[in-house]
Amino acid sequence: MPLFRKLATLATAAEAARRYAKKNPDKAAKYVDQAAQFLDRQTKGKYSGQISGVASKAKSAAGIRPAPGHAAAGNGHGPGASGLGTAPEYRKPSPGAVQP
Repeated sequence: MPLFRKLATLATAAEAARRYAKKNPDKAAKYVDQAAQFLDRQTKGKYSGQISGVASKAKSAAGIRPAPGHAAAGNGHGPGASGLGTAPEYRKPSPGAVQP
């Protein structure tokens, strides 16, 4: 039963994190935003949309509302770089479209 024990430990850690986030929503939101910015820099902005989506889902799962002033200002790629969530949206090609 080592798998069950690992899952129980993970559930306990997740519950502790959720309690911390409820008591300290500003700090928790800040940490989630910092983690998202770090990942965005590491992936050079390639997955900005997905990272932003995961960050907002993590905040909602923990009961954190996005705090004003803690939103990601940019992706760390210098002046003029776009912020999180600005990746172009993927669109499925239409059935009759010719692929290059």
